[in-house]
Amino acid sequence: MKNLNYPLWFTVSLFLVSFTSFSQIPAKVVPADYGYIVKIGDQIPAFSTTLTNGKAISTADFKGKVVMLQFTASWCSVCRKEMPFIEKDIWQRHKNNNNFVLIGVDLDEPLEKVKKFQDDIKVTYPLALDPGGSIFQLIAEKKAGVTRNVILDKSGKIVYLTRLYKEDEFAEMVKVIDTLLKQ
Repeated sequence: MKNLNYPLWFTVSLFLVSFTSFSQIPAKVVPADYGYIVKIGDQIPAFSTTLTNGKAISTADFKGKVVMLQFTASWCSVCRKEMPFIEKDIWQRHKNNNNFVLIGVDLDEPLEKVKKFQDDIKVTYPLALDPGGSIFQLIAEKKAGVTRNVILDKSGKIVYLTRLYKEDEFAEMVKVIDTLLKQ
């Protein structure tokens, strides 16, 4: 039998194609200009916060669940554009699934402002407070800007990251969530 010596790039490419086929989650390269300090494959940093209804939550509550963390703020026009799609295409489809958590994390705004924002934008998914941006700064550079989504698998690992609202990226994110919930 002939000895086959494949170039390294071919072997790596074949591995990546095989891996992404088995995982069913699209492989994604996150551009450097997205401003993330975490990367796909990282465990979500531990944090705790309070929802607008007063309920305390922490990353420990996410164990065994698919999680979407949406970083937002009332002053963010792109957030206002994206949130109705999150409400319709993700929250309304999965809100009764005990294996799914969606939290909008509002960057450094007081409770009353966040509640008004939630009412104005007409979303029903939970919003959490992030005083001083301490949670945001575990995920992204301090000045990186909101309108970003972090998707976690059931083990708490980051599997998908978005920035701003791009229809194709949003559609892919919806598919990633659906795939994770089927696993």
